[in-house]
Amino acid sequence: MPRTKAKGRAANGTGSIRKKTVKTGNNEYSYWEGRITVGFDPGTGKQVQRSITGKTQKEVAQKMRQATVELDQGVYQDPCKLTLAEWLNIWRKTYLHDVKHRTVEIYESVIRVHITQALGAIRLEFLSTPMIQDFYNNCFTEKNLSAKTIRNIHCVLHRALQQAVAIGYLRFNPSDACSLPRMEKKELAPLDDFEISAFLQQIKGSPLETLMTVTLFTGMREGEVMGLQWSCVDFVRGTISINKQLQHYRDERGYQLVSTKNGKGRVITPAAFVMGMLKRHRAAQDAARLLAGEAWEDAGFVFTDGLGHHLHTWTVYREFKRAVTAIGRPDARFHDLRHSYAVAAIRSGDDLKTVQGNLGHATAAFTLDVYGHFTDQMKQASAARMEQYIKGLFTQ
Repeated sequence: MPRTKAKGRAANGTGSIRKKTVKTGNNEYSYWEGRITVGFDPGTGKQVQRSITGKTQKEVAQKMRQATVELDQGVYQDPCKLTLAEWLNIWRKTYLHDVKHRTVEIYESVIRVHITQALGAIRLEFLSTPMIQDFYNNCFTEKNLSAKTIRNIHCVLHRALQQAVAIGYLRFNPSDACSLPRMEKKELAPLDDFEISAFLQQIKGSPLETLMTVTLFTGMREGEVMGLQWSCVDFVRGTISINKQLQHYRDERGYQLVSTKNGKGRVITPAAFVMGMLKRHRAAQDAARLLAGEAWEDAGFVFTDGLGHHLHTWTVYREFKRAVTAIGRPDARFHDLRHSYAVAAIRSGDDLKTVQGNLGHATAAFTLDVYGHFTDQMKQASAARMEQYIKGLFTQ
């Protein structure tokens, strides 16, 4: 890093303080550095010095005086010399054991693709709010990343820096004061009644007809319906227990059954039509098992291929896209079946608490935030119907 000497005299009692610069991307940031003696090497007798850094000359002078007091009291600790990249690597390996592996994979991707490239070479102690803010702004204006992606980047960086604060590597989290781009709420695009009817006709006879129909009328997530096992289907009580999902990892583990998104299971009571469809599906699967003989792999999955193996996400995606494209909705995502269920349930009269429980949302407030505008539409439609009713009374 290029150095330039500070102009003017150093602050009284602080010794030599210099102004330095560090370059990241297209930006160059200045900071101040002073050096203090923290002891002597027992072998050579030479001074052991440490750097004290800060945004201004005055800040460094204050830190040096504080460090001198701490040395006198025997409580001085050396500043952290780790770069952000080094710390992120430690944080990822040491402090994420309670995080789902898929989430860790997402964190690692964010770190590798975005954070390390821009800020990885910067020492932790040099990170500043303006530096991180410039990074976020560049992601938005130069890289054209979405507000959601930038918020995801911030989530990872903030969490890692907060851990650094907790163990004393940083005095405060420089990302706390950063401003993030405002997220535009994405308009939901559930299938309407006409599209649902056309979709059901389109998938009739498909190998995945039952899977997609069950998803449409229960609101299960893709991983939940793909990971559904017969042990979770109770035909006597007419219920389905949703306590796991089929997760696809990009490493040698491939597909694994893991806990649901929020780690909590739920029990739903689908319409009798859904349970009847599952009964017929089980009978068809029993016939396929007899046909496959010893080649059948009985892992207990409800939805399988012809040999009992769980389905692959690409198989489901391809069949779903074929169907929605045929009905004029190529933009639809598999997750929109879940939204379609939620909206249909609300319109049919289910209260939000029931819808929340069936969807597995953490709170009814979240469900209201996602689907509240549909309830507003229902209220407006109800008012319009009442208006017509009242007018009819006065015209008689």
